[in-house]
Amino acid sequence: MYDLQEPFRWIADVAVLEAFESGVLDLPDFYFTGDDYRYRLEREAKQRFLELLRERFNSGVTYKGRALKWDTVIEQKTVELGRYLVGRIAVLDFSEPAPSLKRTDDQELRRRSLSLSQSDARKLGIGKSTLHYLRGNFGNKISRRLYGKTRERLLRVSNS
Repeated sequence: MYDLQEPFRWIADVAVLEAFESGVLDLPDFYFTGDDYRYRLEREAKQRFLELLRERFNSGVTYKGRALKWDTVIEQKTVELGRYLVGRIAVLDFSEPAPSLKRTDDQELRRRSLSLSQSDARKLGIGKSTLHYLRGNFGNKISRRLYGKTRERLLRVSNS
């Protein structure tokens, strides 16, 4: 009746989507065992996914005016559930904090990053190491995080 998994299931769901979209997980990472008709995940792929999941649970959120990590929020909600069950509080609200699912990348930015020449990057104020980082992350399909200034500069490519 009282299940703490459901209000926070989205964190794992987002991590799974991000893992496949970014290439952290791919179909060759799974293997079929005929004896019990299940698909299993290779050990290295499991480690990569767990790291991504850990990042998700450690991502920040504002709750009750404080900057917290999702794992801390879940801990606080567990305490609130306990207080609710013993009658210390009358209302239990799992709608706060609401998840923010804003992306910092898209396929167009990925394409721009991979096609950007060294001289064009320099004109945009993107240094060699940042360009190398972008190419490595977007090219190898590892976690694709774009930071504010770099994102703005890449967006200028289409506006010019």
